[in-house]
Amino acid sequence: MPTAREALLEAALAALTGLPWSAVRMVDVASAAGVSRQTLYNEFGSKEGLARALVRREADAYLQGVERVLAAPAPPRRNLAAVAEWTVSEAFTRPVLRALLTGCWGERLPTPRPARAGARASAVPAQRRADAGVPSPADLLGLARDRAATVLHGDEGDVRRSCEVVLRLALSYVVAPTPVVALPGSVEGQWEDPESWSPTTPTITSVIDTIFSVDTTSPRKIIP
Repeated sequence: MPTAREALLEAALAALTGLPWSAVRMVDVASAAGVSRQTLYNEFGSKEGLARALVRREADAYLQGVERVLAAPAPPRRNLAAVAEWTVSEAFTRPVLRALLTGCWGERLPTPRPARAGARASAVPAQRRADAGVPSPADLLGLARDRAATVLHGDEGDVRRSCEVVLRLALSYVVAPTPVVALPGSVEGQWEDPESWSPTTPTITSVIDTIFSVDTTSPRKIIP
C-alpha cells in the first residue's frame, strides 16, 4: 500500500494530464489521494515544495530505470541500446522527465524553483532532499552515465565515454523526434503512440554498435 506521500505525488502527477500546474489545486490533490490537506502541507510545505518533490521523484525514477534496464542478462552494447530506446520512450510518455532531460519547462509543468534562502528545513527527510534542488540536464546525464559505467563493471575513461555518447544519442531523439503522424482524434502537437517509435530502434542499435567498434584511442579514428 502506498504511503500518503506517494499517493499525493501520484495524484499530483495525474492532475497534470488534464490541467496546467498553475490550475492544480492543493485541496484537489489531497482529495484525490484520500488524505487531508493538512497532511499534504505537512509532507511538502507548499505547492512549490510539492513541485520540487514531484520533479525529484521523476529524476530518481529515471536513474533507477537506467540501472534496471542495464541489469538485464545481455551483452553491454545490447543493454546500452536498450537504455537509449527506453529513455526515448519514457521521455515521450512522461513530460516531467522530458523537461528534466532537456531543460525545457513549459508553462503546463511544475517548474522546480529552489527553496527560498534561509527557509526552515522540512521535518520530512525526503522533502529536505527535494528542497535541495533537482539535477540539471547535464547533471542528470552525468549521473546516468556513471551508473551505467558502474553496472557495466567499468570505470575506465573509454567505458564512461561510450555510456555518455549513447545517452546523448538518446537525448537527440528526445530533443528532435521523428515526425509525428496525425492520429485520429489527436490534438495538434500530441505525441504518437509509443509503438510508432519502434523504427528508431535499428538506428540507435547500429550507431551504438559503431561506438563500441571504434578505437577511440587513435587520433586518426573518430566516432562518426
